[in-house]
Amino acid sequence: MANIKIIKKPRVTEKASLVAEQNVYTFEVFENANKTEIKKAIFGMYKVKPVKVNIVPITKKEIFVKGKAGTKGGGKKALVYLKAGDKIEFV
Repeated sequence: MANIKIIKKPRVTEKASLVAEQNVYTFEVFENANKTEIKKAIFGMYKVKPVKVNIVPITKKEIFVKGKAGTKGGGKKALVYLKAGDKIEFV
């Protein structure tokens, strides 16, 4: 299915769980994903129709591990808005 190439995984953070109370769910998505593809993928995976999708970039961060420099992160995350009665369960 095309859904596998769009959504990487749900983003489970403290901030994501706070906005989930207002029916906004956060997912990590691939760089080439757009809003319409994300809507179709969410409907295919969870059988709920999103009202709105916002895409936000995740910035890369410079890190040091054991004295060596490197980079961490980067990518895209999608904020998926659902209507009042809909819900997504992460197991």
